[in-house]
Amino acid sequence: MDLDLVRRAYRRLRAVLPSAEVYYAVKANPDRRVVAALVAAGAGFDVASPAEVALCLQAGAQPGSMSYGATVKKRSDVATAWQAGVRRFAVDALADLENIAAEAPGAQVYCRLYVADDGACTPFGRKFGCTPSEAAFLLRRAGELGLTPYGVSFHVGSQQLDPAAYVRGVAAAATVAGHGVPVPVLNLGGGFPVAYASPVPPLEAYAAAIHQAMATHFAHDPPALVVEPGRVLVAEAGTIATEVVLVAWRDGRRWVYLDTGRYGGLAETENEAIAYRIVSARGGRYGPVVLAGPTCDGDDVLYQHTPYHLPLELRAGDRVAILAAGAYTASYASVAFNGFAPLPTYCIGDAAPPAEAVWPSEDVEFPHSRHDDVTSSPNGGLG
Repeated sequence: MDLDLVRRAYRRLRAVLPSAEVYYAVKANPDRRVVAALVAAGAGFDVASPAEVALCLQAGAQPGSMSYGATVKKRSDVATAWQAGVRRFAVDALADLENIAAEAPGAQVYCRLYVADDGACTPFGRKFGCTPSEAAFLLRRAGELGLTPYGVSFHVGSQQLDPAAYVRGVAAAATVAGHGVPVPVLNLGGGFPVAYASPVPPLEAYAAAIHQAMATHFAHDPPALVVEPGRVLVAEAGTIATEVVLVAWRDGRRWVYLDTGRYGGLAETENEAIAYRIVSARGGRYGPVVLAGPTCDGDDVLYQHTPYHLPLELRAGDRVAILAAGAYTASYASVAFNGFAPLPTYCIGDAAPPAEAVWPSEDVEFPHSRHDDVTSSPNGGLG
């Protein structure tokens, strides 16, 4: 992880959405040094478990800078977060609201709306969120229970490729206000995308869509804005160094097995939803490959359908790099499936411990961007 790139991404997001408070979604990359860098930059934190609360406190965050964004949580989790000083909680169900009233008296609560997440590479489906009328009921009930109705939130799905998704969310929030319930704060969630193998709309396009939607739906009494980004703050700062374990031919296709797979941090390759850019230090001609991980699980295949091209001379022991891999990788890695250790994280950049800056130990240079010697493919030539 390059902490300087994390800081740069935070500053860029603040520049395009200057009126919004930024709460980093810790689940994207919970490395303490990453969190500490964002504490120093002035970020708040979207937490979803007592462990994430404790992590943020250890990294120097103040309890008041945290928002407990998970709507599925144990009553004991609420109590632990409240005792640690967290005063803001998301809710989308009556039972959870009652738990908050019992364990976090007087807390601020905001209600999560369901918003269609068409256009997201990793959608949430119907796991979270309620209708505007349900949200209005929950916020009224929150006041009756002695809680402070704080506003509403939504999430348009992770790696959202359509800026108009945020327009739908703002419109849904305005519907809550139409039920006669004040919306002092509107939490836009996360979902801002990163360019992996293919280009994505610039952040400015999302900001423009949000500003236009706010002008349309909240022209007279605009709420304060909050965003909860994860991927867009940390993805491009991370590079995974992996080694080729085996190259084999199966049914006329070249399979390249890496020592990092679905269980080693690449969980987002499920259904090939996220197509990382993968580069090699080896030169020469490129050819198509199927990419797979090292474990005995048949599902540990990264890409069979997304066209990838790597050097034809690639051999076992060669190192390749997976770029823009700072989000939802180390935090997704298994404890030790098949005996493979969890993905370790090393940091460079200001405030990173000097001893951590020796990665990688081999004398190998991995380019952060490579467009030469790449065989053309429908997704821009991955190689």
